[in-house]
Amino acid sequence: MKRKNLEEDDCPIARSLSEIGEWWSLLILRDAFLGKRRFGEFEKSLGLAKNILTSRLQKMVSHGILEIAPASDGSAYQEYVLTQKGKDLFPILVSLRQWGERYLFDSQGTNQILVDEINQKPIRKIEVRSHDGRELKPKDVKLLFLDTKRKTKPAKKK
Repeated sequence: MKRKNLEEDDCPIARSLSEIGEWWSLLILRDAFLGKRRFGEFEKSLGLAKNILTSRLQKMVSHGILEIAPASDGSAYQEYVLTQKGKDLFPILVSLRQWGERYLFDSQGTNQILVDEINQKPIRKIEVRSHDGRELKPKDVKLLFLDTKRKTKPAKKK
């Protein structure tokens, strides 16, 4: 069964999933945030077939999440580097990680922890805040439709 194309959906979550919704893409992002940049590093970490990894990396480059750059050490290799669009996904990955830590491990927890590199202390739980700083729960928000006649269009690819 063919998957529905969400690139022009009116929902921002649906459009986001069209770019990063595949689980391999999220794991590639995780590794990129942890400093991996080369094809071989991603391949070794993920244990993913070369053709699938190539396809996912190409898709992330075409969506402007990663860019290809010359190797930082001056060698003949190329590297996959997070763009600003890619870096802006950091809070999403941290939230997903925190959710997984809370609900998908037993009482012993995971064998790893995300810490602030400066003081080695665990990072704080990501929270949704109001304009004035209050913590918001799902019951505290609503979806406001701005103009029902306006047809939303995808952003131009950069």
